[in-house]
Amino acid sequence: MEETGITLPDIVANLSLPIDHKKVSRFNISRANFWDGAVRGFKRTTYSETCDMLVKFTDDTGVLEEGIDSGGPRREFLTLLMKHLKDRPIFDGPEGHRFLVYNANAVREDEYYLAGKMIAVSVVHGGPGPHFLSEDLVHYLAGQPSFKATNSLITDEEIGKALQETAGCLRHVATVEEKKEIVSDYLQWYIIDRNSSVIERFRDGLSTLEFLNALQQHPTLLAPVLYHSESRITASELQRLFKTDLSPSGSNRRLKESQTMAYWADYLLDCEEDQAAVSVEDILMFATGLSSLPPSGLEPLPQIEFLDDSVFPMANACSNTLKLPLLDSYTLFKSQMDFGIQNSPGFGCF
Repeated sequence: MEETGITLPDIVANLSLPIDHKKVSRFNISRANFWDGAVRGFKRTTYSETCDMLVKFTDDTGVLEEGIDSGGPRREFLTLLMKHLKDRPIFDGPEGHRFLVYNANAVREDEYYLAGKMIAVSVVHGGPGPHFLSEDLVHYLAGQPSFKATNSLITDEEIGKALQETAGCLRHVATVEEKKEIVSDYLQWYIIDRNSSVIERFRDGLSTLEFLNALQQHPTLLAPVLYHSESRITASELQRLFKTDLSPSGSNRRLKESQTMAYWADYLLDCEEDQAAVSVEDILMFATGLSSLPPSGLEPLPQIEFLDDSVFPMANACSNTLKLPLLDSYTLFKSQMDFGIQNSPGFGCF
């Protein structure tokens, strides 16, 4: 039974207690060949999930961006890791409802274990959850099997057609309930039973940092971290998330800042309504290195500052700080925000 009163950030904070912030595991990452660098880092003999992560990105000019603890590079790395993971050949199924499938090469490379470990490490080290696994797989892993899959999860056309015929009663079944049971039993075999060996290895990886144990103890809170959710961060939520460092009331600068905050609020609405070149998630990524709010919560709390010496926005993703330009019109503000965010090479600390 789940403990009442506990929150998702509480769970993640408890899981992160074994992390030694005085030691680091190093990751050297080229965005052009991201997965290769990530795998090297996790398979390094000196790697330990109980050490902090020191992530170095090499951009196009070879400059190193370095971040540790609450650093933006670490959060960007974990965000990109989850995005790359969902397209690995160990998964099948439609977007947002991926399940594990047997792949001989992945078995040889022990990728199922590695994938489970990557997910556990991402969540516990302050990154996002995968948000792409099927609910049936997640519930199975959490020890709460409640199979609800439909034919839409089947990517094999021949198998899908055969199941559709069964569901449409083109083969003889005695009752409607029997028809449903036949389809449900086959789907459970197709998604879970036939892949049981690789699911178990994935489960071993999820046990890293006691994440699987926490999932089984608190499925209501932790399961949604793993499976797809239709909800997206809104303009209002993002506006509330960022605290503003304003100049003293009555000063000329305060007047400019207040006008800019009105521009900022309208810009967020334009992003939410697809009237800007970027999305609300893009703004969050620009400022924090995360495209969604992490299970751990954001620390430090995001804040807004103002720029005198740039017409483009800037961000310090290590402190979750977004710096807005003070401009004379909303049209100019919007165009400069779009350009600055779209052309940001990464999310470093400065």
